[in-house]
Amino acid sequence: MSMQPSPIRVLVCEDQALVRAGFVTIFSAQPDMDVVGQAADGRAGILRAEELKPDVVVMDIRMPLLDGIEATRHLAGPDSPSPAKILIVTTFNVDEYVYDALRAGASGFILKDAPPPELINAVRTVARGESLLAPAVTRTLIGRFAERIRPTATPSSPEHERLKLLTPREHEVLLLISKGLSNAEIAAELVLSPETVKTYVSRILTKLDLRDRVQAVVLAYQAGLVGGG
Repeated sequence: MSMQPSPIRVLVCEDQALVRAGFVTIFSAQPDMDVVGQAADGRAGILRAEELKPDVVVMDIRMPLLDGIEATRHLAGPDSPSPAKILIVTTFNVDEYVYDALRAGASGFILKDAPPPELINAVRTVARGESLLAPAVTRTLIGRFAERIRPTATPSSPEHERLKLLTPREHEVLLLISKGLSNAEIAAELVLSPETVKTYVSRILTKLDLRDRVQAVVLAYQAGLVGGG
């Protein structure tokens, strides 16, 4: 039989000691997870991540010395030689930072008050190299911040030019991804098998030279593919 996979190595960056302890307790109790380190501010988070090379960094947005967005940009942004997988934990009162964190290179978002099974699933999802956008977060992006997300989308913009690489069906799948639908939901919507949808998603990411679904969502917004409201 196949060997037991190595546990997911998790680094928790959170300035509130009680919340941090809660995350550590939840993740440490999982047979497939190992909390390799903790940090109480963004600067320490960067140092610990570079030292420990965790599989997933669970990152709070509001932290002293350096906030989670700047720490994310440093660890997962375009200038990072080996981008970290970062799961942002956020609350509704800081949802205006979600888009900034997406652009900084975050792989996913989870609300801070999510039940433990959701937090655990979020870490596993990001560790697999998949992205995670909570539907509530996606709706926030599409609605309230749509104008900020689509600053100046024109038919001749670079984003539009890139989308021309897609077939009509791929374009359709990208639209549904950007509305926050999972592969299973896209399969149901388009009457396709989940495997076929997975293939379409892979093709879209390859054609557009994108790392994951989160980047696909950002591009769709920038191109004006998704409207506000």
